[in-house]
Amino acid sequence: MPRMLDVSDAVRAEIGDEEADRLLAGDNAPGSYDCTSCRTPGDSAQERTSTVLFVGDETAVLAFAHATCLPSQVVQVTEEQLRGAVRSINADAGVPGGAPAQSVPQQGAPQQTAPPNAAPEQAVLGVTSGLVLIAGELHPALVVEPTAPIVRPGSTGPGDEFLQLLVEQGYQPVPALDSVPPVLHGWSVLLAVGQLHAVLQPGTDGGRPVAWWQAHQPLQVTDGWRAAANKHQQVLLYAAPVGSIGRQPREDLLRDALDKAAAQGRLVAATLPLAGT
Repeated sequence: MPRMLDVSDAVRAEIGDEEADRLLAGDNAPGSYDCTSCRTPGDSAQERTSTVLFVGDETAVLAFAHATCLPSQVVQVTEEQLRGAVRSINADAGVPGGAPAQSVPQQGAPQQTAPPNAAPEQAVLGVTSGLVLIAGELHPALVVEPTAPIVRPGSTGPGDEFLQLLVEQGYQPVPALDSVPPVLHGWSVLLAVGQLHAVLQPGTDGGRPVAWWQAHQPLQVTDGWRAAANKHQQVLLYAAPVGSIGRQPREDLLRDALDKAAAQGRLVAATLPLAGT
């Protein structure tokens, strides 16, 4: 029977008109499924459902989400991340109402994931997740701090241009954490099956987004953080140069470190849309 599926133009371009039409007709679409965003059951015969296509280096996997949780979209991931997501999604298929991920044909070859454009080989971008209270409301946040000074690509001189490089990408200096920073379009935060996978930046020449930062292994986030991300459909990203924040064991200590870095003019930020699940 026909399904109440949303298939975006981007997803249709990847899987082809024939496959998209089969999905809409109900031939290849599950009835019940576990939403890859909120992880609760859904029914594509009874409620609007988004098709979310995860595209790896060689394969693509189609998952499903409540349309109220996520729009239909294409999400670029590495092949390793894709295999991990498939294992997690298919593990949920053992739960009543669970539906396995589906491998689908692609129309074109995906782009390779690129390394961070601002980090030299000797530096690693450390990422910490936490909830930040702004104007009485909790927002999901990521705090990025390199392990070493960042110089401009191609430069070998001393110095640290990490913040300046981000400002050139559209991030804004933060004098105080009293308001939500502006949205930086083209950038996004990738969650897959409830885990943090990457921060994506615009691809070259209008291509698919590529990874600015990518987790070696998917990072767990708290239920509260994931709930806040699903509520706002965006994540605040704060970045500071090495030595500004440190690894803080509690959110109150993290907030204190952010406030201090902001007061010292050592913090930039942007609000990034949520991509994936």
